[in-house]
Amino acid sequence: MRNISMMLVLLGALAGCAQGGGSMTSASERRTEGTVLDDRNIEEKAMQRVGEKYKANVKVSVTCFNRYALITGQVANEAAKMDIERIVGSIPPVKGIANELQVAGVSSSGARSSDSGVSSDVRSRFLSSKAFNRDHIKVFTENGVVYLMGIVNHAEADAASEIASTTNGVQKVVRVFEYMD
Repeated sequence: MRNISMMLVLLGALAGCAQGGGSMTSASERRTEGTVLDDRNIEEKAMQRVGEKYKANVKVSVTCFNRYALITGQVANEAAKMDIERIVGSIPPVKGIANELQVAGVSSSGARSSDSGVSSDVRSRFLSSKAFNRDHIKVFTENGVVYLMGIVNHAEADAASEIASTTNGVQKVVRVFEYMD
């Protein structure tokens, strides 16, 4: 019964916090196919390992782009925050971590639903931009904070950040970019 509860918590966390770019195609993708696969595997392994250790005591999301892991969510204490970073960092081939976990109570399903809408709105607004290809930027929202990940140049990062920061419901924008220039 406990494992079923954990799976529901993890599924709710994954469904509630929106992520993704657009529909990645090999022509627009700046990562190799192997790196895209590595990113998916890192996310899955991280969620599994964190779930096994912490059960339903935390709400954690791991988003990976170009082998850089973004960790968001809520944990009970600083020790859990650091331990989860260690768990994610031990997964090969993670090459960097942005630990944005908050020591706080678990967010409500309403907040996670709102985050999903915010991410969708940001991605929709990206469609009209001529300054960058939206497929180069992954959007993830947690408690009104929009995280932008991708391989971009500084002009693309600035344009995407401006669009995200002026989207309704966005409290803050955090860049987790890897810069090309």
